[in-house]
Formats: sequence, C-alpha cells, structure tokens
Amino acid sequence: MILRSIAFTAALFAIGPVTATGLATCDSGDSSTWQSMDSLKEKLTGEGWQVRHMKEDGGCYEVYAIDEKGSKVEAYFHPVSFERVPIEHDAH
Repeated sequence: MILRSIAFTAALFAIGPVTATGLATCDSGDSSTWQSMDSLKEKLTGEGWQVRHMKEDGGCYEVYAIDEKGSKVEAYFHPVSFERVPIEHDAH
C-alpha cells in the first residue's frame, strides 16, 4: 500500500510541471533568454495599461490588467519578444 502511494505521488510530480493552467503556451526556450517581467510591465504601462498582476504560465507571461481602452484583460506575452500571444477569447 505504501509503495502504491509513493508511485502515485511520483506520478503527480512528473505530470505537474508540464501542464499549464492558462489559455496559452509559449515555446520560449531557456528562461535565461527571457526579458524581465518588470520590463514588460514598463512597456505596457507606457502604452497606457494599468497592470494589476503578472505571472509566468505555460512559458508565457500572463498579465491581468486594465488596457488602454479601460477594459479588463487577461493577456499572454512571449517572454523573449514581448509579442502578444493570441488566445481563444481574443477573437471574440
């Protein structure tokens, strides 16, 4: 029984890191090549955004903000280029 629990726990750890919780995934390479979140925040603030929260998710930077139009947004950006990554509800 203990062996089964150990195997189950090991399987969960193996699965955990490869699953993204967000709406986008970036092929962003090694994190040493990424620009900083502070640089992205500075860029977006310069474009009129009010950044509320940022985190890394799926190899992308996930940003919760008020955009330049005053709309609440959840947006994803490539951490190397800062190019916005399209997500399904962006098309609506």
